[in-house]
Amino acid sequence: MGPEPLVATYSIVACDLDAGQWGVGVQSKFLAVGSVVPWAEPYVGAIATQSYANPRYGPEGLALLREGKSAQETIDILTAGDEGRDERQVGVVDGEGLPATFTGSGCHDWAGGRTGDCYAAQGNILVSQDTVNALATTFEANGHLELAERLIECLAAAQAAGGDRRGQQSASLLVVEKDSGYAKLSDTVVDLRVDDHERPIGELRRIFALHRELFGTTPPEDWVDVDSALADEVRERLAELGFEGELGGAFGDWAGSANLEERVNGVERIDPVVLEELRAR
Repeated sequence: MGPEPLVATYSIVACDLDAGQWGVGVQSKFLAVGSVVPWAEPYVGAIATQSYANPRYGPEGLALLREGKSAQETIDILTAGDEGRDERQVGVVDGEGLPATFTGSGCHDWAGGRTGDCYAAQGNILVSQDTVNALATTFEANGHLELAERLIECLAAAQAAGGDRRGQQSASLLVVEKDSGYAKLSDTVVDLRVDDHERPIGELRRIFALHRELFGTTPPEDWVDVDSALADEVRERLAELGFEGELGGAFGDWAGSANLEERVNGVERIDPVVLEELRAR
């Protein structure tokens, strides 16, 4: 049996307690890093498992957190039972926002981590410690941003500070919030992966913008009231696109075909993002 793949990378696990969100941002010179490193569950915690990654740290770590173990206790238990602990790296933020990070003595330089309020940042095979410091300081400085955008900014700053000394290949963004995913039937708010790209963080930022366009929310006070003139315009545009019949039904059918159904709630008022997209067709 061959050696375990080396998931050398930098990552940040974090939470926004006010928003009830937990998440992980990660970048690596490794194919499809998002398939291995990030794990999260609302009100339980978030985990990044990397270096010669032990994927079991994800589900087993979440189970420990679910039982009430702290982030540090979770890492202690996971590593105590792992003969390969010296080559592992893991970051955890628990359901109360308490962080912990672990870097085994056998991880390749530069390797280490840093924790702060509601986050743990870590990396290995880095150009320098500056990469992890950039993750931390960027997170601390951007509390005004939603968690997903905040994590992307952290990854971008870390790359600008040096990043993985082998280069770039893949990146991932995972954010969870109870019953706030698709159709309010999932806890996964954002789960975006760039598996193989020359500039994975830039591509992650691009697809996050698409995600926000399709699944984001516009404050209700910014929605547009549909008067008779706008109703006529919408009906005419829908007909041109092949959606005819009762306005509400035609509008809903078009929105579904455009993957904008999450931004529609009847036809008495329209999300301006949806209206702009309709007018652009």
